[in-house]
Amino acid sequence: MKTLTLPNSKIHSGNLILVNADHRYQNTDHTDLVKITGPDTDIRLERCAAALLSELMYKIQAENQIVPVSGWRSKKEQQTIWNDSIQESGKAFTQKYVAVPGHSEHQTGLAIDLGLKKEKIDFICPDFPYNGICKMFRRLAAYYGFVERYPKGKETITGIGHEPWHFRYVGIPHALIMTKYHLTLEEYIDFIRFYPYQKSPYIYQEQGSSIAVSYLAASEHTETFVEVDTDKPYMLSGNNIDGFIITEWRRAHGA
Repeated sequence: MKTLTLPNSKIHSGNLILVNADHRYQNTDHTDLVKITGPDTDIRLERCAAALLSELMYKIQAENQIVPVSGWRSKKEQQTIWNDSIQESGKAFTQKYVAVPGHSEHQTGLAIDLGLKKEKIDFICPDFPYNGICKMFRRLAAYYGFVERYPKGKETITGIGHEPWHFRYVGIPHALIMTKYHLTLEEYIDFIRFYPYQKSPYIYQEQGSSIAVSYLAASEHTETFVEVDTDKPYMLSGNNIDGFIITEWRRAHGA
């Protein structure tokens, strides 16, 4: 076992940070952004999210049918989109489909808007239906760490209207757990709170994998200490609220 020292500022970084109207994006480190693989695109995502999106698109042979519309945005760009949307479509539409600058998932580099490849694509509300190639994408998305972030019927929870085109990278096994229980990220953050670290983790099991997911509250001081088994793979992510989500691979696939 090894004791890690986590500055409490780390609660604002990681694949599972919750960014919404109540919790603004606070991390300013964007050194891990890369361009999405594909022709004629300057759209960027966090490195791991970009790689897995590329793998998924290749898996379903969607490169010429689905196109990335919007990935990482700076706060300044988000402000421009907000202002333009209010001017062109009004405040009600903008509040429903555009996050307030500083509170947008696109600023994390973990969110991607996708659309069917067409001559004209709506930048704010691209077409991404629930059939055809888009259905194939959704069926496999969770296995590559992606979830549809703003599903229909959850508007009061997410604070954003139904956006079938907006996907968020949260990683494995989190995307699979969220999909299994039909949870938004807001609900998943609350769900994991019931599984305290080193006491009663949530165990995800599938095809020989055993993965423990648990919550650790941040210390009231400036640093949080956590003991981890460094002989096994693990990941740490802040939740952007008050603590950390710890993911531990306890048994390898096929073992």
